[in-house]
Amino acid sequence: MSFFLAAGVLAATGADASERFSSAGRTDHIVIKVDVSEQRMVVMRGGRRLHTWPVSTARAGKITPRGTYQPEWFSRDHKSSLYDDAPMPFAIFYSGNYAIHGTYSTGALGRPASAGCVRLSPENARVLYEMVYATDKQDTYIIVQD
Repeated sequence: MSFFLAAGVLAATGADASERFSSAGRTDHIVIKVDVSEQRMVVMRGGRRLHTWPVSTARAGKITPRGTYQPEWFSRDHKSSLYDDAPMPFAIFYSGNYAIHGTYSTGALGRPASAGCVRLSPENARVLYEMVYATDKQDTYIIVQD
């Protein structure tokens, strides 16, 4: 699902995540764009690029779902219930069990290595978590694309 701004109101469309997202200059919107092919995340607020970070997405045999999402819930010190209590610090869940979160396997950043989540360095995950947590979930968009 993608979103567009029409007459000052965000509306959902059936368009895919490869479409350009515009926050129409609103300074309160956060847009998190995850480029799976580049293993990179760009964080924007009000159309202004704030951060560009390396990430790890799904390794071979796993998937990181593509699409446009909004945060569903937050967990500052999460432990995975699916993967032996693996640490997932500063987790922002956006689609069921899929989250953006920190990893201590920082040597793998910049290449596919996760079971499907989007992994960042713990420091970058903390910065992102605090920014998104302080903003209304409805004003944050997570775009995962190739």
